Amino acid sequence: MGDTHLLVRLIVVILVLVHGVNGDNPYRFFTWKVTYGDIYPLGVKQQGILINGQFPGPHIDAITNDNLIISVYNYLREPFLISWNGIQQRKNSWQDGVYGTTCPIPPGKNFTYVLQVKDQIGSYFYFPSLAFHKAAGAFGSIRIWSRPLIPVPFPPPAGDFTLLTGDWYKTNHYVLRRMLESGHNLPFPDGLLINGRGWNGNTFTVDPAKTYRFRISNVGLTTSINFRIQGHKMKLVEVEGSHTLQNIYGSLDIHLGQSYSVLVTADQAPQDYYVVVSTRFTTRVLTTTAILHYSNSHNGVSGPVPPGPTTNIASSLHQARTIRWNLTASGPRPNPQGSYHYGMINPTRTIMLANSAPYINGKQRYAVNSVSYVQPDTPLKLADYFNIPGVFYPGSMPTSPSSGNAYLQTSVMASNFREFVEIVFQNWEDTVQSWHIDGYSFWVVGMDGGQWTPASRSGYNLRDTVARSTTQVYPRSWTAIYMALDNVGMWNIRSENWARQYLGQQFYLRVYTSSRSFRDEYLIPKNALLCGRARGRHTRSL
Repeated sequence: MGDTHLLVRLIVVILVLVHGVNGDNPYRFFTWKVTYGDIYPLGVKQQGILINGQFPGPHIDAITNDNLIISVYNYLREPFLISWNGIQQRKNSWQDGVYGTTCPIPPGKNFTYVLQVKDQIGSYFYFPSLAFHKAAGAFGSIRIWSRPLIPVPFPPPAGDFTLLTGDWYKTNHYVLRRMLESGHNLPFPDGLLINGRGWNGNTFTVDPAKTYRFRISNVGLTTSINFRIQGHKMKLVEVEGSHTLQNIYGSLDIHLGQSYSVLVTADQAPQDYYVVVSTRFTTRVLTTTAILHYSNSHNGVSGPVPPGPTTNIASSLHQARTIRWNLTASGPRPNPQGSYHYGMINPTRTIMLANSAPYINGKQRYAVNSVSYVQPDTPLKLADYFNIPGVFYPGSMPTSPSSGNAYLQTSVMASNFREFVEIVFQNWEDTVQSWHIDGYSFWVVGMDGGQWTPASRSGYNLRDTVARSTTQVYPRSWTAIYMALDNVGMWNIRSENWARQYLGQQFYLRVYTSSRSFRDEYLIPKNALLCGRARGRHTRSL
């Protein structure tokens, strides 16, 4: 263990010497041991994946610009990777923790991630990105707090609660994985969890008349959810790092991969109340609950669990459009969020992405613009860095849908540093899609039913739409985003439906500059794992 601590501190010294920009910001050290363990989230014994014996994994608390040194020891019998949903990894896609950027940690080995939460605040989560491990656990919350003296647009709450919630299967992850690899889709989930537990498995204790912050992330595999608290209103204050207009909601739709923060005031009669999560847009509705407990309550929960919306899309679309940027609030920096006038920038090009569910070679696959992604034998970022031929080629991902048959490809879309792009997600299927882009926060400028056309731009919100990293696309609808390509690297664009992601609904965006300057991108980490055709090569001396 002493050698491990010495290695970690050596990495810190290298960071300070080579990436001196980080040297003035605090370092937080974590040591994680990843193991198998028995879990019973829905009352049935399963093989879970634990971090330091915990399911879900440990919380990460950080302050804007902190450096996180996370040493991960893999005690599983298979390779393992952790990714960081919503953490932008500025200039540092090396640390993104997906197979396109990072070699897996072999069984019995360890890897130390060196992250900086540069210019970020808000609510996020981490998760295992390989081998359908997400269906076994190893996910946890990330909270990034504002720096002292940076104004926050609401008084400090009396408490801060995290809820990692989503659908769950009783079937072990490796069985689900084999099901997908054999060409079949997953069945309907068996239940819903809140912080790794089922019905009434969590209690959140509050004092009367005080206000609390609830951070809710949908870490599930296949379904959108609706979140509500019996008898209480919720004031939305933050979405994936953006402070929002503080609208009041009775319930919130939270799609796969999304994170929200709400303020809830304990202003009702002192008793216990249901905290409710239910599936959204499913004909069969799954529900689970936790308890909101008033500290002076002598009465348990009473009455039926309050119902939520089910399959209605119009109400969800309306709610999504009401979620707006708080233009006068500070973000991670003291200047107002609205000082960046995204709507006054003309996009340099339009990219259209259409999802589909083809059968290829007799097996169920999922695709983007008719391309179903297949993992290469070498991480794309390493192949790019070492100029290894034959792993991928930029331009293998088309920028618009095609009418041809779907096919398998290691798909990479070419783009240039400092482009400002419009991306349209077109969904002609009958299910809600949820899309995430690593390395970025983007502005959701519009969404509506039917086919997107250039005339759709007349309905864009070019003033105060929210900036986030995950967005939904409703059935037979489109969603449009604006994104400034200001972060050099290799970035994963994926479905947050984990079966669809696993079977090909993803690709990588290569944001390229010919510059080799630290100003634009960090060098390959000294401790980078090398695998595939990069094995036997050398990272760098310092």
